[in-house]
Amino acid sequence: MVITDRFTGTAVLLTGAGSGIGRATAVRLVAEGAHVFAVDADEAGLAGTVDAVSGAGHIVAHVADVSDEAAVVAAVDAAVADLGALDVLVNVAGIHRTTPIERLTVDDLRTLFDVNVVGTALFCREALRHLPEDGVIVNTASSSASHGNPFMTAYSATKGAVLAFSLSLASEVIGRGVRVLVVSPGSTATPLTAAVRFEGLDPAYYARIVSPMGTGKPEQIASTIAFAASRDASYLTGVDLRVDGGSHI
Repeated sequence: MVITDRFTGTAVLLTGAGSGIGRATAVRLVAEGAHVFAVDADEAGLAGTVDAVSGAGHIVAHVADVSDEAAVVAAVDAAVADLGALDVLVNVAGIHRTTPIERLTVDDLRTLFDVNVVGTALFCREALRHLPEDGVIVNTASSSASHGNPFMTAYSATKGAVLAFSLSLASEVIGRGVRVLVVSPGSTATPLTAAVRFEGLDPAYYARIVSPMGTGKPEQIASTIAFAASRDASYLTGVDLRVDGGSHI
């Protein structure tokens, strides 16, 4: 991994920072000089992320439920107060459920949409009050947003919504100079995906979705997020960067 100083002095608000891709992104951005305001509902997970940074730079942990509007408003206000500004928003927070369509409930739908879509949209809305002309938003969707997977109807719908929301937001704010990008991971080894179960599914299915390059690592997704948020991607906006090891070629 090549570490640069692309984010020296950059103020970043990062959601979902308590584990997996979010934690790896926090570590990467701090290593490149960013000042990170890390948000997650899991206080212990956030503490682990702060420990993972190991005093390498500026990181502040903030516990919040991303689906709670008041909590989102308070989190963005707190980030600006702590960092003194806000240059980049990275939305990684999300949940995953696998449910056969016959067992899908309204509660499943509402919970997934509240966290994955509403949380992302609320942070974007509030962050845009503070982002400068060259500000950046990076939202995390999934390869499931554009490719079908059994038992993931609700989850895939939320990630498809994040993708569609982000592309339209990019067109809305391009005149302000704010870039909006989407990073869509494929199968990645995180605590979130480790808990996913496909009851009754033919094991041959896994051979179809796993890339010959193997399962992705959180650090590989984090490096793409860092690229998207950096000046190296200054001519990119309104695009989906699918990071899945070629599993859907």
